[in-house]
Amino acid sequence: MRIHSTAIVSDKASLAADVEVGPYSIIGDNVVIGPGTKIAGHSVIQGNTTIGANCEVFSFAAVGNKPQDLKFKGEKSFLEIGDNNVIREFCTLNPGTGEGGKTVIGNNNLFMAYAHVAHDCCVGNHCVIVNAATLAGHVVVEDYVHISGFGAAHQFVRVGKYSILAGLSKAVQDVPPFSACDGHPARLYGLNMVGLKRYNISRESIKALGHAFKVLFNSGLPLKKAVIRLKEEKDHCAEVAYLLDFIDNSSRGVCRSCRLPKRNEE
Repeated sequence: MRIHSTAIVSDKASLAADVEVGPYSIIGDNVVIGPGTKIAGHSVIQGNTTIGANCEVFSFAAVGNKPQDLKFKGEKSFLEIGDNNVIREFCTLNPGTGEGGKTVIGNNNLFMAYAHVAHDCCVGNHCVIVNAATLAGHVVVEDYVHISGFGAAHQFVRVGKYSILAGLSKAVQDVPPFSACDGHPARLYGLNMVGLKRYNISRESIKALGHAFKVLFNSGLPLKKAVIRLKEEKDHCAEVAYLLDFIDNSSRGVCRSCRLPKRNEE
């Protein structure tokens, strides 16, 4: 364990033997840090925070401090961070609100400078949260998501896997998986073709998703009727089946196509 002489590390914290802690960092009482993780100078890690293996926390990040939520009254809540995550300068990652509340972050994610993850969020794996992007409370970000600079997700929004939310966008409804969304509020511009190819989604699945997007978002049908029409076709690939399930279980509704006016859901 390599801890700089100016760092303040609580005797009640639990750090793996090879954890590095830079100068003037503060590690609080209930923090647990896994093997191979590096904490740069001037970082603050507090609360009931667990950080997994081989993570890197850069200078001036604030991890595990009290949630920015007026409902929070000091209850015992948690922040759980998986393995191989990179948390850049001035990021803020908050624990849950309410007794036992949790913010959970998976593995292999990159949080660029000034990114914010609010209370009770759930971030999957292999996501990129770009500079100053913001997740409000209770946001769910699925796997392989890219949220560009200054993009923001409203409370309780779900961002589907393999999607991209463009820079300066405001997502007030769920972002469909496999999609590219942009705007204020965010509208759907089609498939996230760069992401789908980058992560080796098959050509057949991309073609099937293109057809599904055309029916769902650009046919002029109300969304509920478009979903019914697609389900009648049957024999969907796994990606289209996931897309339909995502829409069925959306509590906020999904982002609309940029090509159509907002539609009646009846």
